[in-house]
Amino acid sequence: MSRPQTLVGRSAIVTGAAQGIGKAIANDLARHGANVLIADMDGDKANATAAAIATEWGVETAVSIGDLSAEETNQAMLKTALDAFGKVDILVNNAGGGVIQNFLEHTPETLKTTIDRNLWTVIWGCRTALPHMLEQGYGRIVSIGADSVRNGLWQHAAYNAAKGGVHGITTGLAREFAQSGVTFNSVAPCAVRTEQVDAIMASHPKEFEKFISVIPMGRPGEMNEVAAMVCFLAGEEASFVTGQTISVNGGSTML
Repeated sequence: MSRPQTLVGRSAIVTGAAQGIGKAIANDLARHGANVLIADMDGDKANATAAAIATEWGVETAVSIGDLSAEETNQAMLKTALDAFGKVDILVNNAGGGVIQNFLEHTPETLKTTIDRNLWTVIWGCRTALPHMLEQGYGRIVSIGADSVRNGLWQHAAYNAAKGGVHGITTGLAREFAQSGVTFNSVAPCAVRTEQVDAIMASHPKEFEKFISVIPMGRPGEMNEVAAMVCFLAGEEASFVTGQTISVNGGSTML
């Protein structure tokens, strides 16, 4: 039995959505009836994803290409979404990708890249979309954090600095705008089977096994499992959920 289309009439932006978790999230939002803008740095993949979603789910799609750690890219992204859909109800800050390695092996460049990709993308995304959402009195901002912030995973110190900032801006904004009609939540996955993770599992199976060892269920998450939580938080039924970081983690942390 198909799930009801609970997001008909809503419009969403999903960053880092050309592939991986972002693509799964965009698909799930569209499956529920939302129009979706695909934002990414890879124009070919973003256009292909947008076309496939439009064909499969019969929704409107749009594409915005560029580096989302820059303010002007986010402003262009919002303008593209407003031109295409007339409004933006949902922002999913998924763009990221850390340089995972021992802390003292980082260089100034890899540290900056990690912070830019995972924190500045969220800061500018929120700062750009929020005024529009406040004006319309409605919005759902869902950011992808990381369960490694909570369990102190090996080689993740710099990445956790960025993702911890994502968790922090979520609570700060949720408190500041609690009565505005806009909610702010984070979803914190553990290791998830993306295309990139599958490649790592194949090339470095013993190293990857160490990261899986902290997950009581004994496996990485699936992209659709993360997307389902994001889709719930983006919907009407989550209207009383704000300021939360919800783990999708197979039990790797338990609160």
